[in-house]
Amino acid sequence: MAKGRKPGFSKHQPRKRFGQNFLQDPGVIDNIIQCIAPQAEDLMVEIGPGLGALTEHLIDQVGQLAVVELDRDLIPNLRISFATRNNFHIYEGDALKFNYGRIIDDLGEQKMRIVGNLPYNISTPLLFHLIDYHDHIHDMHFMLQKEVVDRMAAGVGDSAYGRLSIMIQYYCQVSPLFQVPPTAFNPPPKVDSAIVRLVPHTTLPVTTRCTRSLNKIVTAAFNQRRKTIRNALKSYADDALLEEAGIRPEVRPEQVSLAQYAHLTDLTLLRDG
Repeated sequence: MAKGRKPGFSKHQPRKRFGQNFLQDPGVIDNIIQCIAPQAEDLMVEIGPGLGALTEHLIDQVGQLAVVELDRDLIPNLRISFATRNNFHIYEGDALKFNYGRIIDDLGEQKMRIVGNLPYNISTPLLFHLIDYHDHIHDMHFMLQKEVVDRMAAGVGDSAYGRLSIMIQYYCQVSPLFQVPPTAFNPPPKVDSAIVRLVPHTTLPVTTRCTRSLNKIVTAAFNQRRKTIRNALKSYADDALLEEAGIRPEVRPEQVSLAQYAHLTDLTLLRDG
């Protein structure tokens, strides 16, 4: 239970439709806070504070703490628990649709740090939504399904390598930190979890003229990942264009690097005018 938490929190039943698995292991919570290393000047944004397990450890260590919560039943208890903190700000809304730039505007900061125990049922689309704000993010620390973290961190040639790996790594350095067992949560999820750190690149190591086109090409490739890249991308590029991008037509999509996909994207854009 959070320090000073009101009785209403203990009555809250986790809701499957919100993907709620509340973190309750003090040792795991302490490890997460150490990895985040909150600083007095930080604008910290917590997605899905839930019962406040991370919130109570962050609130007194940062300059401003903004939380984004969808569950209306939790919001009154959060307001009560942190009512004495002038640096606590609640935003009610869906993290998948929320305008995170609003927090920057409201609190007059240039960059934010984002943390959260993300609902596993929306984690991938939420990650894609958040990277739209990469210019305004210092770093992100998330609890995610371990399989998702493996995919995010996978390198070319790995079985887990795919669209998520490529598009997240285009914008961020990905660092898996540690695993978390199901017993750390209430209710326990049916999968193992992991903490990951994402740090947006100051300078992109690979660039393309159009990230939307890159995403389309990568999506098309991995929709047919068992096929050769020649067959998977036959509507986008012929053998000559693939070879010009440094890609052998007979390889499979997971054997093509981010840099090669980006180069191919630019070649298709040049070809199509």
